[in-house]
Amino acid sequence: MGVSVQSLSWTRTHTHTHTHPHTLLVTWASTPRPVGVLVEWGRIRDFTMALVSEFLGQLTLNFGGESEPKFPTVVAADNFDPAKDAARIETAIKTKGVDEQTIIDILTRRSYSQRRDVAFEYEKRSKKDLITALKGALSGCLEAVILGLMKNTAQYDATEIRASIKGLGTDEETLIEMLCSRSAAELLEIKRVYKEMFKKDLDKDVAGDTSGDFRTLLLALVQAKRDEPSNIVDYEKIDDDARALYEAGVKRKGTDVATWISIMSERSVPHLQKVFDRYKSYSPYDMKESIRKEVKGDLEKSFLTLVECFENKQQYFANRLSEAMKGKSAKEKVVTRIMVSRCEVDLMKIRTEFKRLNQKSLYQTIAEHTKGDYQKALLSLCGGDD
Repeated sequence: MGVSVQSLSWTRTHTHTHTHPHTLLVTWASTPRPVGVLVEWGRIRDFTMALVSEFLGQLTLNFGGESEPKFPTVVAADNFDPAKDAARIETAIKTKGVDEQTIIDILTRRSYSQRRDVAFEYEKRSKKDLITALKGALSGCLEAVILGLMKNTAQYDATEIRASIKGLGTDEETLIEMLCSRSAAELLEIKRVYKEMFKKDLDKDVAGDTSGDFRTLLLALVQAKRDEPSNIVDYEKIDDDARALYEAGVKRKGTDVATWISIMSERSVPHLQKVFDRYKSYSPYDMKESIRKEVKGDLEKSFLTLVECFENKQQYFANRLSEAMKGKSAKEKVVTRIMVSRCEVDLMKIRTEFKRLNQKSLYQTIAEHTKGDYQKALLSLCGGDD
């Protein structure tokens, strides 16, 4: 029996506690009269994957599938010629005074895998390591951007986390941003890469550099035990969690931080979004107001970062960029880290959120608060004005 693409219709059933929200109605075309066949989500992939791939992709966007959709500003270049790029970079490095513009033009407009291909070709022709050559040729903020681009996302994140906890004092702000804004899948990969790069366990390093409830929360996040998003909306669990958060905080004297940590580090993001909404029916304050009332210091900042990322991660990063460029000069470390780590992930969406929040584009703000080759590199990563 064939399935006609034109007549394949999808009907989402009414969702409530007892109904699978993605039970789908498939209508077959070969019968004179359409016969409704209810097919469970898991089974549908077995025989209609080709027909419904676009539909499944849309489900991922709408209902939070395993991987988040990408909104990059840096994508793979068309007509890519790594040998030609490598030759141009070699000439740029050898030029008296270094031709930074060529290095920026090439490395900020190639995807990570293309940059690796360029590095391979560079080593082949010059018998030198490209990263070592770039270190020798560049300096300051521009060097930080370009060397950051030569790492993949997990390597870059692992390096930034390592820098925030080694040496004198801990850079809690960076640690909070990195660990509270990454998904469970990203954190698992960061842990693996961290061990590979530094021959140390991330959780042990975090434990050794933090203390108290702040340490407990970060370690719970590093465990990466967050539930996968489910296509079933469990209203009972949503209500239970919302009530538990209220009873552990605003309702009582003192705060049962362990309950907050367990719910916020283990539940899926779509579930928590609904929990925070439900929370308002128990508490006179929303979740963020409750956090500000109940806890202080790094723990407060961590919980607030988590909630902001659960609600709208790109808005969180837009706010971070805005705060980093409030004064006359930018907080280069923060700006560099966000621009480099998000340019192949969701910087396009961060740009949109930035414009909405500030009535000024990210591109214009970078142009006003940075200068020289560093500015050129950031504007190239930004990918355009809004």
